Amino acid sequence: MSTNPAIATRDWQSSDSSHYLHPFTDFEDLNKKGSRIITRAEGVYIYDSEGRKILDGMAGLWCVNLGYGRKDLADVAAMQMMELTYYNSFFQCAHPPAIELAEKLSELSPEGFEHVFYTGSGSEANDTQLKLVRRYWTLMDQPERMIIIARKNAYHGSTVAGASLGGMSAMHEQLVLQVPGITHIEQPYHFGLGGDMPADEFGLQQARLLEQKLLELGPEKVAAFFAEPIQGAGGVIIPPATYWPEIQRICDEYGILLVADEVITAFGRLGEWFGSDYFNIRPDLISFAKGVTSGYLPLGGALVGKRVADVVTSQGGEFAHGFTYSGHPVCAAVALEVLNIMQRDGIVERVKNDLAPYFQKKWASLSEHPIIGEARSAGMVGALEIVADKSSRERFRKDLGAGTVCRDTCVSNGLVMRAVGDTMIVSPPLVSEHAHIDELVEKAWRSLDQTAATIAAAK
Repeated sequence: MSTNPAIATRDWQSSDSSHYLHPFTDFEDLNKKGSRIITRAEGVYIYDSEGRKILDGMAGLWCVNLGYGRKDLADVAAMQMMELTYYNSFFQCAHPPAIELAEKLSELSPEGFEHVFYTGSGSEANDTQLKLVRRYWTLMDQPERMIIIARKNAYHGSTVAGASLGGMSAMHEQLVLQVPGITHIEQPYHFGLGGDMPADEFGLQQARLLEQKLLELGPEKVAAFFAEPIQGAGGVIIPPATYWPEIQRICDEYGILLVADEVITAFGRLGEWFGSDYFNIRPDLISFAKGVTSGYLPLGGALVGKRVADVVTSQGGEFAHGFTYSGHPVCAAVALEVLNIMQRDGIVERVKNDLAPYFQKKWASLSEHPIIGEARSAGMVGALEIVADKSSRERFRKDLGAGTVCRDTCVSNGLVMRAVGDTMIVSPPLVSEHAHIDELVEKAWRSLDQTAATIAAAK
């Protein structure tokens, strides 16, 4: 590989386009432009192959909560690799890292969660939840309870079951044949769907869509409601305050299971250990991944509450499900160290009491920009709605690609912000300082100015 950065970049891009199929990518478009080659990272910054320093406003993919380049986590991984690189959890075997992590997760989880099933990702975690839900009702002698209700524009992973549970229409179109017995209701997206309705009224209206669907299908046929506390990949859809209490009431009244997909919201992202704590809900099952290892190694899992665990651990024999890397010892050891660091350094408390309030105040100032219709946030996630007209919420023409223009402009200005259509979203590392938040907001404003100019020139 050449030592000249520009030549090295072109070499990597050529090899990349020849061999590497990227996730969620238009390959024709990528091959025209070439990949951005990220070569190293430190703290809250990533660096590309030509030396550009970029503030990572997405913490990787919602996961690098403790920042990049931590020697303490690398040391734990190396020590575990030398002691026990790998062994499986099949055939009634276990190892200390998986056992100790399970105990730690039970300590940190909401009340009533004492069991965990390990996976390699959030997608696999939600596949596992689907099987657990249907296994539970079979063991409860209610096999007719097979229907799962989820939400439109939700993201529960890209495996066949995960994509079926999710409500992304583009994914459903490509999947063609989805897992049967899954239906979707509308999301609690106040900015996009609420019009002039007050947020609290809208929240109740959207929550009651669950009850309407239950009654339409027959409550005796419905197994569970699957939902993210905050829809992440859908555009940081933060439900109104009235939404989750009403959802909880409905689940309780009709006896269906509540599955909280906390792949994004767990482990401090909202200033609580779990998003379920933030919204004061009582799920029966919780999916997790991402922040549990701060993205250093792949690990996910299904936290199983007492209601389900008491049944599946005492009835019906073998649960015919699992993965080669369930509870991988190196991944488990790193996850345990991540959680210990978060406790030792009081990271969740700092997010709640200091960092998130500061971020939310600064983020809200972006609502004053001429092309921003709303700047919303909760904990350490935020969204900006790009609009052509602030009063009517009218969007720019789709062919102008406002969100994509803004995303690319942000990177040119040294900032990662993600585009979901014309909604810009962020999820900064939980070890950010106030100065990093200031930098994020300043670069975001500058990028919005340049985005507006680019769109005006293209009209």
